[in-house]
Amino acid sequence: MRAGPNSRDAATARRTRIHVVSDVHGNTEALARAGDGADALICLGDLVLFLDYADHSRGIFPDLFGVENADRIVELRTARRFEEARDFGRGLWAGLDRNAAIVGAVRKQYAELFDALPTPTYATYGNVDIPDLWPEYARPGTTVLDGERVEIGGRVFGFVGGGLQTPMRTPYEISDEEYAAKVEAIGEVDVLCTHIPPDVPELTYDTVARRFERGSRALSDAIRRTRPRYALFGHVHQPLVRRMRIGATECVNVGHFASTGRPWALEW
Repeated sequence: MRAGPNSRDAATARRTRIHVVSDVHGNTEALARAGDGADALICLGDLVLFLDYADHSRGIFPDLFGVENADRIVELRTARRFEEARDFGRGLWAGLDRNAAIVGAVRKQYAELFDALPTPTYATYGNVDIPDLWPEYARPGTTVLDGERVEIGGRVFGFVGGGLQTPMRTPYEISDEEYAAKVEAIGEVDVLCTHIPPDVPELTYDTVARRFERGSRALSDAIRRTRPRYALFGHVHQPLVRRMRIGATECVNVGHFASTGRPWALEW
């Protein structure tokens, strides 16, 4: 993190710089540098790497079942043949304790990832995260927020974690009603921080996966109603549009950190 000034006047005059990342997916090395030069880091979730769609040899799934099986399940999911993908997966898991295997692998990743987070970090969950495990690994200096607000540098930031229900059935998918309640709970903020985008076609379409990911209508409505300065999110790895305005609000996909290793910066 950036070193503080020596005088009170300088502290009052200097600008605040925040770095924001999302979709870390196991990129521990870059995460350890993500706060360099910033006053704080914001992490919008998806720390876990279950399966890398760009490199099928990386992640929990190929570690358990090999690259050929990873190739096959990516092929089925990309073709939106979700029932076939689930049947194929059930066959692989037959006779194994699925929950124990996944949780054990996630624990190993979380130990390394949370250890890499700088101080201070403000974090919320992605749809592939397991929230129940976070209290075991979040150290002092890492603040976990979901449906909650915090002030950073004189601006109010609101955080909503998780994703909406999809055929992918990732670990932290919740109902539209539960998600909307969290959006409502944070009220008016200067910066709205979420894992998934608002429900806008240009922001939800993934140009490589060639499909629309799920965005939130509740987010779109809240943005139009409360008019935050920024709405920051991730989730869509290769969006059709990375940045656009909804009324007075600048909506920004902060990028697929797993592949870029670069945080998005906000300064005021």
